[in-house]
Amino acid sequence: MTTQQSEPPTGVPPGTAEMVRANQANWDARTPVHVASEFYGLDGSRTAEDWFAPFEWEDLGDLTGRDVLHLQCHLGTETAAFADRGAAHTVGLDFSAAAVTEARRLARTAGRDMEFVRADVHDAAEALGGRQFDVIYTGKGALCYLPDLTAWAGIVSALLRPGGTLYLVEFHPLLDALGPTPSPDRQQLTLHHDYLAGRGPLRSDTTSTYTDGPPVRGATISYEWRHGIGDVVSAVVGAGMGVQLLRETELLPWKRFDSMVPSDNGWWRLPPAEPIIPMLYALRAVKA
Repeated sequence: MTTQQSEPPTGVPPGTAEMVRANQANWDARTPVHVASEFYGLDGSRTAEDWFAPFEWEDLGDLTGRDVLHLQCHLGTETAAFADRGAAHTVGLDFSAAAVTEARRLARTAGRDMEFVRADVHDAAEALGGRQFDVIYTGKGALCYLPDLTAWAGIVSALLRPGGTLYLVEFHPLLDALGPTPSPDRQQLTLHHDYLAGRGPLRSDTTSTYTDGPPVRGATISYEWRHGIGDVVSAVVGAGMGVQLLRETELLPWKRFDSMVPSDNGWWRLPPAEPIIPMLYALRAVKA
């Protein structure tokens, strides 16, 4: 069962710190579900490269000899690709202790030399001992768990060396605002949620996640904040990073809606009869 609403049905709404703790507990509870799922393909049915669109590698360029940090890395399935592509040192950071434990196990099993750090992104600078990186990668379901993009962008800037690159690939806020509505012959996408921030986070209480696998047990409540692209760009620029690239694409790395069809690169898109709308966006910014 899934319910979504802008605030708890009764009582005093929780504070931001309490909501972040709820998200952490929820991702701890999600981790065994995701490890067991076919979606993540941890049995070898999916590779690290499967999680990337070709344009991401074009945008990132050669990673050989570069220090790469992946914020909000979850199981490290994407993080592994940076090590495979020759990064000098690859670090993944996530606030879920369960996810970091699994990420470390998967790295050991694969024989990859990667470091995983358990910390909230807001504490990343301290947790990483003041280290700085050439490239910071994040996204694909990360920003919605951050209540304050201005604070986040300042942390990212502090973690980058001068001339370092932030590369964000994130679900488009239009996609997050849409939801399927049944019609006589097919599902239609209609606006279900806010595109812009302003009315607080969405509260979700569900035993399912975006993957297959068993039900989530224990902490089923989570909170998501809405961030328009204007909010993201303004936060990045305000933290002293210059935006070099902003692209929007109709592609998604998995079949989010029943009507979606495979694209040429193995990702998914809406069928040709449907309007072309942005599902994902990518932003590259460089620290001055």
